[in-house]
Amino acid sequence: MTAKPKTKEKRIGLFVCHCGVNIAGVVDVEHVARVLKDYPGVTFSTDYVYMCSDPGQQMIIDTIKEKHLDGIIIAACSPTLHEKTFQEAARLAGLNPYQIEIANIREGDSWVHTDKDKATKKAVKIVKSHVAKARQNENLDPIKVDVNRRALVIGGGVSGLQAAMDIADHGYDVILVEKNPSIGGKMIQLSETFPTLDCSQCILTPKMVEVSRHPRIKLLTYHEVDSISGFVGNFKVRIKKKPRYVDETLCNLCGECEKVCPQIVPDEFNMGLSFRKAIYMPFPQAIPGTFTLDAEHCLGLNPVRCGKCKDVCDKKAIDYDMKETIVEEEVGAVVVATGYDLYTMQALGEYGGEKYLDVVNGLEFERILSASGPTGGEIRRPSDGKVPQSVVFVQCSGSRDTEKHLPYCSKICCMYTAKHAMMYRHRVPDGQAIVFYIDVRTGGKGFDEFYMRTVEEDKVLYIRGKVSKIFKEGDKLIVWGVDTLTGKKVEVEADMV
Repeated sequence: MTAKPKTKEKRIGLFVCHCGVNIAGVVDVEHVARVLKDYPGVTFSTDYVYMCSDPGQQMIIDTIKEKHLDGIIIAACSPTLHEKTFQEAARLAGLNPYQIEIANIREGDSWVHTDKDKATKKAVKIVKSHVAKARQNENLDPIKVDVNRRALVIGGGVSGLQAAMDIADHGYDVILVEKNPSIGGKMIQLSETFPTLDCSQCILTPKMVEVSRHPRIKLLTYHEVDSISGFVGNFKVRIKKKPRYVDETLCNLCGECEKVCPQIVPDEFNMGLSFRKAIYMPFPQAIPGTFTLDAEHCLGLNPVRCGKCKDVCDKKAIDYDMKETIVEEEVGAVVVATGYDLYTMQALGEYGGEKYLDVVNGLEFERILSASGPTGGEIRRPSDGKVPQSVVFVQCSGSRDTEKHLPYCSKICCMYTAKHAMMYRHRVPDGQAIVFYIDVRTGGKGFDEFYMRTVEEDKVLYIRGKVSKIFKEGDKLIVWGVDTLTGKKVEVEADMV
């Protein structure tokens, strides 16, 4: 029986970083280096104030050469920050860059602990686990892999459209997938943009047309990504094509189908503030410019068939037998631009969300402001169509609330509230606009000046405080809040919130 040849024990060096006081302030780094000096597999161990500095890197390079190290462990910050730095140092010393291990004792230890004894013990355990891995590491060499030079962009809002155009303009083919019947996203629903008050549709519709006509962009609306498999540079994508029940190559946009459709449902483009038919075009500038049949509400697809739209279509563009199909594509890169969802009104029960018609969210107010909206740009209450003489705006609704809602700042509500209040004052000059806010955060070019215009020129009243409850009294909404500057309770009567 032949004995197996004895494997040469690797010579591993350990370098523990102080990171100033980021690590050394909580972890006893000298103790870590000292304790692990005689740990099995460790040939050399030391600590230094800044391993990523030029002297620190030079020390690593010199030690690798002098001690003939086969592998090294850097106990420091996250590998996402300096792994490349230390790999390059290893390469300069003649060591394979993949023979280094980064033991994260900053983000994974010192930054999340305060007890020095426990944090130090944890650091020792973290390093020991990396020693075990370093002993098994093998030399690796970068390889070249063919990359598919097509890109997938998921989402047809303003971000997705711009990403698709940027990629296509650089000479690469793009597949743009949008789950809705038309591209445009949330931005197409906006009235104006801050701080310039440009018409959002004037900005976006030319981009939409450009994308639809770009020779390198394959536009797939009413499609959803089902799955993505593969690896970097080579992805296989399964895309679900939803049945539109209208052949867009035959539809001539005559609109006769919409006229005869008996089904009326809330229009999601106008946030339920108006109605549409079961066969519809999302909005006049929709791309592709064709009708879509809403299978959920269409009588023609139910057991009791209607068929009126199909009967009236001279072009025979309506096909009730369309089925969901799967499209498969191969791409080398994926851009996820899937947008956002509004915080639900149901979650804001104390504000009367979905209980009172005249309590609306920001996007609903955008549709009221829009010239293409349900009121033609006139500000009118949803409940009775009257022009509101007083409107209260509640900022941070659902955000900056660690107890009940979301802990973080939404970043944009200060600015779009200022825009809403300004637009209201412009269209209802004798009306009163009141804004409840926690803090005003105007982090952008021209943003603070825009906010100051709202206060100084448009005379919008800002109250620093939180709203606790909104309820109805007669045809008025009563807003209860607290002025955090004076500590006094505030009660405001409003026509709309």
